[in-house]
Amino acid sequence: MAEDPAPLRIGFAGTPDYAARHLSALLEPQSPRAWTVELVLSQPDRPRGRGQGIQRSAVAELADAHGIPVWTPERLRGEADETLQAKRALVSAQLDVLVVVAYGLIIPADVLSIPRHGCLNLHASLLPRWRGAAPIQRALMAGDSTTGVCLMQMDEGLDTGPVWDARRVDISDDDNAASLHDRLSSLGAQMLVEFLAGHRQRDPAHTPQPQPSEGVSYAAKILKADRQMDFQGEAADMARRIRGLDPTPAAEFPSGLKAGGARLIEAQGQWAAPGTVVRLPRSEQEPLVVACGRGLLGLGWLQRPGGRRLDAAQFCRGAGLSEGSLLL
Repeated sequence: MAEDPAPLRIGFAGTPDYAARHLSALLEPQSPRAWTVELVLSQPDRPRGRGQGIQRSAVAELADAHGIPVWTPERLRGEADETLQAKRALVSAQLDVLVVVAYGLIIPADVLSIPRHGCLNLHASLLPRWRGAAPIQRALMAGDSTTGVCLMQMDEGLDTGPVWDARRVDISDDDNAASLHDRLSSLGAQMLVEFLAGHRQRDPAHTPQPQPSEGVSYAAKILKADRQMDFQGEAADMARRIRGLDPTPAAEFPSGLKAGGARLIEAQGQWAAPGTVVRLPRSEQEPLVVACGRGLLGLGWLQRPGGRRLDAAQFCRGAGLSEGSLLL
């Protein structure tokens, strides 16, 4: 970015809690004041939660609380009135940059070109690995040992733009989608603030670097089929997949049973018929151990259809399970 003594005029586009954490970091008091958030784009109000009541997105709620104008078009392409109104608002705001974090809508070329310095995207993976909608979940489900965050200059491709900065984190055996989400959102928000705060001092020769052509993979949106589990599989694979879906939308078995808190107990061997309870938890901290087609899987919480989520010990007591029972 070119040197500019005036505060940056920033727009923000995002939808879920992950994005709201980045917007919150941008709204923290600054001294000296390096930017102002002029407007926010977010997805429209939708049914959310157990009651499926219509709710604002986490980003829209945060912007409302700070008195920032919010635009919620269904899409940014086309000639719908709400689309044109959002585009006019972007032009009128005279933005220096639009920051995009987990927005969920395609940003077309005519919108990318509105801000003076274009659009920055904060993506939760080490690009070019896991371009797309669900990078946190897919990294866990694939058994990756590391992931990270990238600050990218957006182009018209799907997460294909050149990268300004990237930071790496290790994935532990205890991580699930929630814990990795929290670590990456904190790291990404810190990186974004540091990048924007340094825009006055940035060396003009400093430019974003093109992504490598090797190592490209795509993080497809999580579908119902991704959630379906079967104890016939391998315990190691099931543990990875369940962790990637924990706590929501959660892995689900054919009976409708949901489960999480997965641990790999043993990767090898056929200990009993798949789905057999091998060891009951002796405390609230211990998992229920179940035989798989190969190996043993530990489950930390379970939930029957229509029931509430229980730790493994509570669930086993309520279900009357014993060693040798089939968990169906």
